[in-house]
Amino acid sequence: MSPQFWVVPVVTILLLVTLCEAGCGYDAIFNFGDSNSDTGGFWAVFPEAPPPNGMTYFKHPVGRASDGRLIVDFIAERIGIPFLSPYLKSIGSDYTHGANFATLASTVRLPQTSLFVSGLSPFALPIQVNQLKHFKAQVDNLYSQGPTNLPPPDVFGKSLYTFYIGQNDFTSDLAKIGITGVKERIPEIISGIVNSIKDLYALGGRTFFVLNLAPIGCYPSFLVQLPHGDDDIDEFGCLISYNNAVFDYNNMLRDALNQTRQELSDAQVIYADSHKVLLELFQHPTSHGLKYGPLACCGNGGDPYNFNPQVFCGNTKVIDGQNLTASACEDPENYVSWDGIHATEVANKIVTDAILTGDFTDPPFEINCS
Repeated sequence: MSPQFWVVPVVTILLLVTLCEAGCGYDAIFNFGDSNSDTGGFWAVFPEAPPPNGMTYFKHPVGRASDGRLIVDFIAERIGIPFLSPYLKSIGSDYTHGANFATLASTVRLPQTSLFVSGLSPFALPIQVNQLKHFKAQVDNLYSQGPTNLPPPDVFGKSLYTFYIGQNDFTSDLAKIGITGVKERIPEIISGIVNSIKDLYALGGRTFFVLNLAPIGCYPSFLVQLPHGDDDIDEFGCLISYNNAVFDYNNMLRDALNQTRQELSDAQVIYADSHKVLLELFQHPTSHGLKYGPLACCGNGGDPYNFNPQVFCGNTKVIDGQNLTASACEDPENYVSWDGIHATEVANKIVTDAILTGDFTDPPFEINCS
């Protein structure tokens, strides 16, 4: 397959951006997810994300696990609304154009132990959906009382509901239970996403945009931590068996969303194939203006992955008498992977530009601007 197979004509991108500057058909975004789309929810509850997170666009940490903007940020820009405030951020938030319920380490399934035992966020997808229900109740009760930082009550039928979640369900125990164990969970994960869509539909939601699972077999953190042999590495340096498992999951998710679309005939239920774009970036980074595939910009250890599971991006630890720091590269614009687990701003932008053309969605979906 040609490395250029999904390059979008520049004229098309410019036309879409120009049209969207005039205003789009969505008044707000309500986002559900994990660290791939968390704009500060987790760090509003727990200590602030350290620098160099945020170094590229914001110039300081802003609660995002990246050097800059996330996919949900670029979608907001395309629609023409401000970046989403985290639902959990009590100071300085503005919810007039939606809210972000995502938190780092969130799962679709409810965690069975605390964050301090499992490392998983207590704000799993069912909790995030319940937070939206509470948010809607507050909008209905408070909006008529005067000026607020809340949207009008009719916003819920005119919003884009975005989902980018499932990676932690897939990977949190992967080294221990293996691919076979994770595959047993897949129906429950997908059912959780579908049930959430149906709950939000009952609240008035009509447009649901679901990103699939990234090619974790190309991520530096999993290349370092997951058991594998040399025969499980493909020509691009990615894990074959784990990427195959992700491919199976994504196919099942796509089928489930197709079925949901048939059941909710007056709703748009969109499957967004961000996996295909990210896999292409990992496999052919130089074809898209980048230099490095499975190599983290912010990390410790150097080649081949620059990822040390004992020292995460921005942290310093003394290990075996050595003072180790996970610091950032000077050129994140050349990397797909920011910290071994999350994407860089440039990768997030490339993914967003691709999936909003309609060529990577089922059914084809573009942001309608007027």
